[in-house]
Amino acid sequence: MTGAKALWATLANHGITTVFGYPGGAIMPVYDALTFYPEVRHVLTRHEQGAAHAAEGWAKATGQLGVCMATSGPGATNLVTGLADAMLDSVPLLAITGNVARHLMGTDAFQEADITGITLPITKHNYVVRDVDELPQIIAEAIAIARSGRPGPVLVDIPKDVQLAAFHGEIPAPLPRAEAPRPSAESVARAVELLRGSVRPVMMVGGGAQDAAPEITALARAWNIPVTTTLMGLGGIPSSDPLWLGMPGMHGSVAANRAISEADVLLGVGLRFDDRVTGRVNGFAPNAAIIHVELDAAEIGKIIRTHVPVRSDAKHAAQALLEEATPLSHPEWDAKIAEWKTRTETPEHWGAGYAVKAVVDRLAPEDILSSDVGQHQMLAAQLARFERPRRWINSGGLGTMGFGFPAAIGAGMAEPGVRSVVIAGDGGFQMTAQELATLKMHDVRNVKICIINNSFLGMVRQWQELFHEKRYSEVWLGDSNPDFVKLSEAYGVPAYRATSAEELPGAIDAWLNDPKSALLEVVVPSEHGVFPMVPAGAALHEMIETEPRRTPDLAGAMDRAAEEAKNA
Repeated sequence: MTGAKALWATLANHGITTVFGYPGGAIMPVYDALTFYPEVRHVLTRHEQGAAHAAEGWAKATGQLGVCMATSGPGATNLVTGLADAMLDSVPLLAITGNVARHLMGTDAFQEADITGITLPITKHNYVVRDVDELPQIIAEAIAIARSGRPGPVLVDIPKDVQLAAFHGEIPAPLPRAEAPRPSAESVARAVELLRGSVRPVMMVGGGAQDAAPEITALARAWNIPVTTTLMGLGGIPSSDPLWLGMPGMHGSVAANRAISEADVLLGVGLRFDDRVTGRVNGFAPNAAIIHVELDAAEIGKIIRTHVPVRSDAKHAAQALLEEATPLSHPEWDAKIAEWKTRTETPEHWGAGYAVKAVVDRLAPEDILSSDVGQHQMLAAQLARFERPRRWINSGGLGTMGFGFPAAIGAGMAEPGVRSVVIAGDGGFQMTAQELATLKMHDVRNVKICIINNSFLGMVRQWQELFHEKRYSEVWLGDSNPDFVKLSEAYGVPAYRATSAEELPGAIDAWLNDPKSALLEVVVPSEHGVFPMVPAGAALHEMIETEPRRTPDLAGAMDRAAEEAKNA
């Protein structure tokens, strides 16, 4: 058995069924050995970045390990964006790269790059395999690290001569996962004491609680605590639950942001208090005692001062707090929240929001919704309703344009029995549009692509309008966008288009009912913004609740607010 065969044997032994990748010279022995392992499906993407994002989509939809593969040099560096994305969103990912032979490493050989050095800051761990006898064990360790604790990406770099070397050892069994830490009795007692004394409680649930959704929901109901779910935490409690407040942060709901700003106790579970969630830190939950439940000790107290740190996974912490549940009565708080919940607007006029709502309203509870990054992403997060976890897939921490479409492919291939819908913008879609060929080649039939085409880089345009006195610099795409319908059809993927509110229902019907994967382009006006919005440097309570009139004075006012916040 060669090292390359030992690699595939180890992956198969760990239950890996699908790998996304792109071959090249330095990893050619691995691809040759693949022909001996039909139990592992390889998905040939059209770009290595697409392979990484597809593996992320697989992992986010299932909670299981995603695997991607590339050759040395440019192939490996094309994975970097996906690795950084996975690191910030805590996605369990195994990336395997080929490299030049060991005696050529460090000589600037053809297609050589120090990929472990490059990716050191954006992986949980990485390896260079220098001995073929260590290869299977390193793969087993890498899988265990990627899955354990706070998940994340791990890269294994394998020189070409190691791939070709003879291996005579044993293929290892999967390593046991490290047991997640349980909350200390002291931290639970302190948290319970704070909660029982609260009259304005709020629970804030992040992406780290996705696998604890039933426990989180039971906890909220038992204590009678309103819940806001972050961009990454959507689905952590059913959106139909009366306790759900919506999403907090820069484009969060009025109810979520107002509740956080006036809370006396805030219970954060499985989140890292990202700046897009907190707004100006010294204005975040200024009256609240903070209880922070988090698996990664480094995140506790890093951004927000924590009164009660609870180092634990979300499930064990929720179970411990549930055992001490005392239903809270807070009628005045309930009345305030009920009023804040009325301060939301349904898109009624033709535009991006109207189109996104028309699409997400047609989704079934089991459907997976992915998004790219931009205005359409925030609109989808605001308007979609998730009744269960792992149905919402997006790039949260890195904000990677081009993520949505290949991620939807990965999620769709992981769950072929459900629709995998992606909402993208005309800008971001073009970054990975070549993955239309992946749909065609692998006969993927359940991916539905919706492009919201406003002819602009919409979110950048919105900021330039509000904060840069309408100096629209390098955001206009309308004079160079392709015909998206023709582009899709050129790849053999059926396509539809709507240019008005009257055309949209019929186009959505045709798009969703097409038995194959299909694309829908919705052409909308370009000037609409996404609101509510918390300006950069402002606190959550300083949010702009509704879209303002477009006047030159607004930009000056926002600049003054930002300057005051900076000085504060």
